[in-house]
Amino acid sequence: MSICRENLMVHQEKYDKYAIFANGGKQYQAIEGKTVAIEKIDGETGDKFEINTILFRKLAEDLFEIGQPLVKGTITATIVKQMKEPKVIVFKFKRRKKVRVKNGHRQPKTIIRIDSIA
Repeated sequence: MSICRENLMVHQEKYDKYAIFANGGKQYQAIEGKTVAIEKIDGETGDKFEINTILFRKLAEDLFEIGQPLVKGTITATIVKQMKEPKVIVFKFKRRKKVRVKNGHRQPKTIIRIDSIA
């Protein structure tokens, strides 16, 4: 009895130019042309803005900058959409006390498209 195994290849994209930026206490990867869902920022659909909190930037194959704490430069982005995440149900319950509290929460998000990394 013989077992035939296929070679499974995992395709991992390699980007020569990208940056890591901070927004709302979280870190995100910025790649030119990609969209990213970040914490809510003020603005309308189509508005352009700049992100100055760059923590890391890779410019070429072996050329990169690490911020201490930030890297000088900007990321230019466009707001694609303002939306809310799916609802999260919060249910608090205390047994034998007739205490039941049900709440829901929808976190606001902003979808942005990265235009350029400078």
